[in-house]
Amino acid sequence: MKSMLTLLLISSIATSALFFTGCSGGTDTKAIGSVADAAMKVYVAPGAKDEFYDFASGGFSGQMAVIGLPSGRLIRVIPVFSMDPEKAYGFSEETKPMLMTSHGFIPWDDSHHPEFSMSDGVPDGRFLFINANNTPRVARIDLTDFRTKEILEIPNSSGNHSSPFTTENSEYIVAGTRFSLPIPNEDVSIQAYSEKFKGTLSFVKMDKATGRLSLAFQLMMPGFDYDLAHAGKGPSHDWIFFSCYNTEKANTMLEINASQNDKDFIVAVNWKKCEELAAQGKGQIVNVSYAHNIYNDETHTASSVMEKDVRILTSADTKGNVYYMPTPKSPHGCDVAPNGELIVGGGKLATVIPVLSFSKMLKAIQDGKIDKEIDGIPVLNYKACLAGEVEKPGLGPLHTEFDDKGFAYTSMFVSSEIVKWSLKDFKVVDRVPTYYSIGHLGIPGGDTKKPWGKYVLAYNKITKDRFLPTGPELFQSAQLYDITGEKMKLLLDFPTIGEPHYAQACPADLIVKNSKKIYQLAQNKHPYATKKEADARVVRKGNEVHVYMTSIRSHFAPDNIEGIKVGDKVYWHITNLEQDWDVPHGFAVLGANNSELLIMPGETCTLLWEPKTPGIYPFYCTDFCSALHQEMQGYVRVSPSGSSTALTWNSRK
Repeated sequence: MKSMLTLLLISSIATSALFFTGCSGGTDTKAIGSVADAAMKVYVAPGAKDEFYDFASGGFSGQMAVIGLPSGRLIRVIPVFSMDPEKAYGFSEETKPMLMTSHGFIPWDDSHHPEFSMSDGVPDGRFLFINANNTPRVARIDLTDFRTKEILEIPNSSGNHSSPFTTENSEYIVAGTRFSLPIPNEDVSIQAYSEKFKGTLSFVKMDKATGRLSLAFQLMMPGFDYDLAHAGKGPSHDWIFFSCYNTEKANTMLEINASQNDKDFIVAVNWKKCEELAAQGKGQIVNVSYAHNIYNDETHTASSVMEKDVRILTSADTKGNVYYMPTPKSPHGCDVAPNGELIVGGGKLATVIPVLSFSKMLKAIQDGKIDKEIDGIPVLNYKACLAGEVEKPGLGPLHTEFDDKGFAYTSMFVSSEIVKWSLKDFKVVDRVPTYYSIGHLGIPGGDTKKPWGKYVLAYNKITKDRFLPTGPELFQSAQLYDITGEKMKLLLDFPTIGEPHYAQACPADLIVKNSKKIYQLAQNKHPYATKKEADARVVRKGNEVHVYMTSIRSHFAPDNIEGIKVGDKVYWHITNLEQDWDVPHGFAVLGANNSELLIMPGETCTLLWEPKTPGIYPFYCTDFCSALHQEMQGYVRVSPSGSSTALTWNSRK
């Protein structure tokens, strides 16, 4: 049957290609073969599954897109930093604490860089981390149920861009500040930027058993803009590298004033030594305020606490463990090859791709090849650290990833292309156009010790003429290229949620084997859980009314409630009694000013509802659950404030 579908598909493609080439005056049989070949490589037959999960940042949506590869199908959107009415994230009483910060409840952010948790430099399929730029935060997503389980705010930071890149065993997740600030942040003239403003590099420790995050220490740095990062591998295990620009310390018209220096820097930090220094009590404990939000799987409820201090190490504390390596010019990418020896810079205004050597860096330190110091941090000699330069790669190199055959792939923003080059001799061996203005690119495992290779994805900023128009703004898109042969081949265009930046991909088997199907009802420790229909009830506590409700195919209990009054705060605590995979229930009530609830099997969720006028208010299930889904509904009667209407409900006995 599958072979028959394949033959029909090829026939259809070939017929289409004949028609279109015929219109232009001839049949290009080579083009027909190429189209058919590309179509077959991305075709996932009905009932079949994709080989890879691809997790792409949502940029200004604040969310995460989960994409199947090679099909390019959108599988899921994971809410992280922005409210999501589909899943009630940020709307339900249980998830509201996830979006608390030192600035109050923040319902949005700008997310750029996903990163897998690692074991020995290879994704282990447990967690995914992602950064928030605007209100600096790091989130941890649990890959057993694709839910955000923890968000940690980063103090003394703004524009949390070089984040949340992890060390080889996810001992630390790092977070570098893009916008330098006065530390502590205070009322000073912006004109005092070069004197008063500083950057920080934050080191967030992950508990290996639980995944729990904690802010271990921060490094105080000169007031540059810290952009991207990657940790060392193998021989460079103890180090992590950050790109930075605006070494001119400009504070206005940066497109001109931050482009004066011929070279900016890659920062090399020996995190292992810095960890030891922090453990010895070096540095200073500084009073700060930052939110730490954790979702509890047992109670199905998040909590938010305000942390109050952080240890800061200065350049005097870390002397001999932090260095600057010059790199051309206004760098974005900072990428470490699988062998841990080569560090690739991506200077947006550079005419070459610089490739630095870890072993040469160590020798330069040993030999004292230091050009100068900046705020006590040595600047190593560029040529002493240089392994080589990729010459004439294109215009606007940004970000580099690696395959399993000894090649690197660099995105070229200005010339809209991907360039493939050899890690042996730094020679360009292939290039393909992208459509258009590629930012980041992604290879499954392409930033790890053992890339899976097979595909490279371009995450493009512009899609002009590639898709049907959608008004003044066109959506962002990705493009999938086959890299199994000597030449890259474009296979597929597909839209993404906006705006994609970086992404991480891994084989589906790594995650599927641990996938959670239901939440065990017996293990539900939510304080308002109702584990059997007979216990459904309504309880008044002053002007608070708590509805202990159950849902199961195809009814709510209770489904008629009277005695609610204008001015009451009604908390609907709804427990989904189902214990079958993929049988969620929804809940919505007329007049609610937040969202629906979407309740997974065995889960309890809470909606706050405050009726404003007397009357009859229907409620219903929003998620199609059975043939009698339409019948899954009920009524609540709201009486005037001060009414003597008794609180009653039907028990369905």
